[in-house]
Amino acid sequence: MEEQNQSATEITPEKAAERLKETDKEFIKLFGHGSLEVEYYKPDKADKQQPHERDEIYVVISGSGFFVNGDQRHPFEAGQVLLVPAGVVHRFEDFTEDFATWVFFYGPKGGEKG
Repeated sequence: MEEQNQSATEITPEKAAERLKETDKEFIKLFGHGSLEVEYYKPDKADKQQPHERDEIYVVISGSGFFVNGDQRHPFEAGQVLLVPAGVVHRFEDFTEDFATWVFFYGPKGGEKG
């Protein structure tokens, strides 16, 4: 399938990065379905995000660094999956210039229980 014929439910990291460059933001919403929202996130030097109202999963596309999730801080690298419950303070620190990640928000405001 040629790229210009891609459906709205699939995208490559390269295409997401191109779409992000067309904005003045560090993230771009790509698509959603039901409670699911898929974004591409590439912060510039510092991660300034605040806790979110919904649960989220990061799938690291490229780069490495440290991930703060609540009171824990761990190294991360490309290919890792990171879960953050709704309302928890989190951020990426000391990350490489090539860092980029998929972000998946899901569930109700306040997060899923159980």
